[in-house]
Amino acid sequence: MGGGLRFLDIIIAIAVLVFALPLMLFIAAAIRLQDGGPALFSQTRLGQGGRDFRCFKFRTMVMDAEGRLAALFEKDPAARLEWEAHQKLRGDPRVTPLGLFLRRSSLDELPQLFNVLRGDMSIVGPRPIVQAEIARYGRSYPHYCRVRPGLTGLWQVSGRNTLSYRRRVALDRLYATAKSPGLDIAIILKTFAVVLLGSGY
Repeated sequence: MGGGLRFLDIIIAIAVLVFALPLMLFIAAAIRLQDGGPALFSQTRLGQGGRDFRCFKFRTMVMDAEGRLAALFEKDPAARLEWEAHQKLRGDPRVTPLGLFLRRSSLDELPQLFNVLRGDMSIVGPRPIVQAEIARYGRSYPHYCRVRPGLTGLWQVSGRNTLSYRRRVALDRLYATAKSPGLDIAIILKTFAVVLLGSGY
């Protein structure tokens, strides 16, 4: 949602935060207790117009995640190929047991409600990408830049991690082209079903 519908993003984000704040505090405490590390993780992502912003999530990985990833690639070329193809790993050894639950339930993304309030993101839109993914979007990248990235979107309600990266790009382009209040509402309603069923992880 953007432009004249920006106020709806704010209303939805505030309403969810009021409801979810006790849960978010509990999750933050649980993450801190598991290894003493920070509860939040932030990473530079690309927003509307290609502008950088800091995207927040609950931390779902071990403290030395980058070191473990490099070590995995050294001993497992298939894992490197999987990462290069999808920017994700099934059975990622860096993800903690608590982190796995948070990812499957999408609770790890609750802190992005603050990104929505700041105007970095919308409730509905493409998933925010990193600089290294621009080349993979190719001619679809200008379409990605037309809208704010979102907490949920066509990719998340159309198969999530079961989809190929190429299909994800196509859905982001389709959303940017067909964006409308009706489409946003339909995606939000479908998101509840996807999250409750834990499908597509």
